[in-house]
Amino acid sequence: MRVATWRGAGRDRGAATVWVVVVTAVLGVICGAVLAMTQAVVVRHRAGGAADLAALAAADRWAAGSEEACAGAGRVAAAQAARVVRCGVRGQTAEVSVSSSAGPFTATVRARAGPATPMPLLRRPTG
Repeated sequence: MRVATWRGAGRDRGAATVWVVVVTAVLGVICGAVLAMTQAVVVRHRAGGAADLAALAAADRWAAGSEEACAGAGRVAAAQAARVVRCGVRGQTAEVSVSSSAGPFTATVRARAGPATPMPLLRRPTG
């Protein structure tokens, strides 16, 4: 039995085109995934910044009452293109949860602000 073999320059005709198309498609998918992950990270950081600022605004207005403090937190969050999901003031400490979204991604971040607690004094050993 005789096996036919292809010889010459024409046997690989078009193979490079197929490889270029496949590699281009794979690179496109990878770039799309990286861009999506980057957008998710940006949304998370924006929500974190908005939550921190909203908690500071609520802690600044604690003396006016919980409703006024949370209203201030809501205004600050809205200025950061986010919304307050949960807000509570206990004493001088405010705890706020803020949600931010862009595209298909949504992030909710919790932040707390209030007065700093005093550090305990360190005692030197006697002896």
